[in-house]
Amino acid sequence: MVVTVRSLGLSGIAGYAVSAECFLSGGLPAFDIVGLPDAAVREARERVRAAVKNCGAKFPVSRITVNLAPAGQKKAGTVYDLPIFVGLLAASGELPPPPAEAAFLGELSLTGALRPVSGVLPMALAARERGIRQLYVPAENAAEATLAGGLTVYGVDHVKALVAHLKGEAPLSPAPAWEAEPEEADLPDLRDVMGQENVKRAPEIAAAGGHNLLLIGSPGAGKSMLAKRLPSILPDLTRAEALEVSGIWSVAGLADPRHPLLTRRPFRSPHHTASAAALTGGGPALRPGEISLAHNGVLFLDELPEFRRDVLEAMRQPLEEGEVTVARSGGTLHLPARFQLVCAMNPCRCGWRGHPSGKCTCSDREVAKYVEKISGPLLDRIDLHVSVPSVEYEALRRKSEPESSAAVKARVDAARAIQEKRFAGTAVSCNAHMAPAQIGQFCALDAAGEALMKSAFDRMGLTARSHDRILRVARTIADLDGAEAIGPEHLAEAIQYRNTDILKG
Repeated sequence: MVVTVRSLGLSGIAGYAVSAECFLSGGLPAFDIVGLPDAAVREARERVRAAVKNCGAKFPVSRITVNLAPAGQKKAGTVYDLPIFVGLLAASGELPPPPAEAAFLGELSLTGALRPVSGVLPMALAARERGIRQLYVPAENAAEATLAGGLTVYGVDHVKALVAHLKGEAPLSPAPAWEAEPEEADLPDLRDVMGQENVKRAPEIAAAGGHNLLLIGSPGAGKSMLAKRLPSILPDLTRAEALEVSGIWSVAGLADPRHPLLTRRPFRSPHHTASAAALTGGGPALRPGEISLAHNGVLFLDELPEFRRDVLEAMRQPLEEGEVTVARSGGTLHLPARFQLVCAMNPCRCGWRGHPSGKCTCSDREVAKYVEKISGPLLDRIDLHVSVPSVEYEALRRKSEPESSAAVKARVDAARAIQEKRFAGTAVSCNAHMAPAQIGQFCALDAAGEALMKSAFDRMGLTARSHDRILRVARTIADLDGAEAIGPEHLAEAIQYRNTDILKG
């Protein structure tokens, strides 16, 4: 007798349907799992064997064959323990065949208890799309599975409870849909940054339009403080964005069982020793990297010149296309990577070039060698280049309180509302992602603006990409002012943020 139990698997960050076909036949006792299983899937034989015996059921003494279909796709992880367990008992007559609209996933312990697994949210979304109505998952994953909607989710603590439920002896209660509770605003606030009132304008523009930002200044000027406070002024995640980001974090094993849905934009800050694979993703299991974990959020690279050149160059394509394609011997993976890049760096290796103290000991050649890791193409993809001066003593002792993040966020939200209306019905969500055709439509300049743009293009040696990025930033500045058209003052402010000479001190 062949019993088919529906389950799910992961391919990158997307779920797909898997069928566990269990067949008992005569012959010498054996337990084989086929369908391109990895070591973790093959080891399910021993976990299932122990779980069957420890739940009081009889383990069949026969030749057992389990096929995980589609057989041509590699199966990895421990999510198939539970469907194999159910199929084995159903094939031996210990359980009735499971309903056709039900799917099972989860890892078994030797005692029969269920352990949580990664990637439940994308698998639950795939289950809903494929007509599955009942989903049985470990109890700790139940809240995450309910985020998919359209499913009756059963959280299972132990296989004994599942056996009793399938036999109709003690039905399980469906897990309630998880709802986010109001969170207190504990993000770092802009009011903590003393001085730098002119510099704070740049993070506001970056947040309002989704632009990339580079902060350059001496040690202690406040670069990292400003960058870490950017999430406090970013617009809130939409439901679709939150589900997308939460699915990526779930696959990476970073989801919190108590709060499975991310309600705040992610902020990732990898160390400068990170490899290119850690940043872009990949590895033996083809997992998402830092730029995908920062999707719909912020990727902060502190001490930018300390990163390896190949690591920085790996970001060039994702910055343009909003996704990264990872090709490895184990397969090809397409991952979303629509992140906002924020970088901070010193002007030279000692850090004091241009400081009023005159402590810098670096020669011009040493400065050039320090910044040469930042290639022109990468710098061209950063919209705002901002010099952060050292903080004056009077600013540290000022009695008046600086503007809070809440006040800045109100202006950012108003600018984003204008953009949401402007780009309604398109895949674009903010000015930074405008296509060339949309730039021509929404970033038209008057005669004075055209003259200013031409002068800057010739004088600064701008590229076509930097020309478009200036217009996108100018559009954001106009949105912050509530202006219908881009004025010369908006364009002039956008142009001043393209000053690459600050890298030379």
